[in-house]
Amino acid sequence: MAEDPQRNFRSVYYEKVGFRGVEEKKSLEILLKDDRLDIEKLCTFSQRFPLPSMYRTLVWKVLLGILPPHHESHTFVMKYRKEQYKDVYHALQVIRFINESTPQVEVFLRMYQLESGKLPRNPSFPLEPEDEVFLAIAKAMEEMVEDSIDCYWLVSSFVNLFNNKYKDAIPQLPKYLEQALSLEDSRLLTHLKSCSAMSQLPYNLWFRKCFSGCLPDRAYKGKVWDKVISGSCKILVFVAVEILLTFKMKLMVLNGAEKIAQFLENVPQDNTDAIVSKAIELWHKHCGMPAHSV
Repeated sequence: MAEDPQRNFRSVYYEKVGFRGVEEKKSLEILLKDDRLDIEKLCTFSQRFPLPSMYRTLVWKVLLGILPPHHESHTFVMKYRKEQYKDVYHALQVIRFINESTPQVEVFLRMYQLESGKLPRNPSFPLEPEDEVFLAIAKAMEEMVEDSIDCYWLVSSFVNLFNNKYKDAIPQLPKYLEQALSLEDSRLLTHLKSCSAMSQLPYNLWFRKCFSGCLPDRAYKGKVWDKVISGSCKILVFVAVEILLTFKMKLMVLNGAEKIAQFLENVPQDNTDAIVSKAIELWHKHCGMPAHSV
């Protein structure tokens, strides 16, 4: 039987936007058409397959609790979110914490600080470490989400996810990294330990900032954040493992912990897609596909 050219075209297109087959796209569309979105099924889907950009913002807003599961409430809720955004923005202008020239990510930070009761007394006060993390997340989210209001709510909810749900899990990720690396390449782990480099790895950049500033392409970062938002921060471990494996030859000739840390803070940016794809494979290999595998 001759192949259907139209079917081939669709298959290639869906691979490019994140689906390996037409059936996966249809499955997601069916989930999104339900009157009441099934959070558990959306989490499971997001962990099994990467979300294409055409659906990512909507799914993230539902999974992060920005939108309720019921479709009929979305318009009303987003209207309220926009009004709240404008009110907080105006309040910050009145007290002169922001103005028209304030960078968008800094606006997000001041809004988050005001809403969480952490706004400093003076805008000139130095930033806290948690503020630096927020700004890094905001810059990365800004690459993926065009609408500023959607972007703010996604950033603030994403940061709250880390501060609440993953509060106890994040400090354990370096230990999980060592365990996973011992299974994948014990020789590399031995070298890093002999250099006293394991404790000097850029964990803040990798885990606290969720690779913001490390993975340059928004599409690849989105694939990692899909897993985090849908319930598993351990994906971050396997991205870190794959970075180490990818640059093994370079790391093996570096003998100082400082040199190793400096290199890993500024890894080459030309093969991010391969790193993330392999990291997701490792994550499936070690963690399977549980819907909420922290």
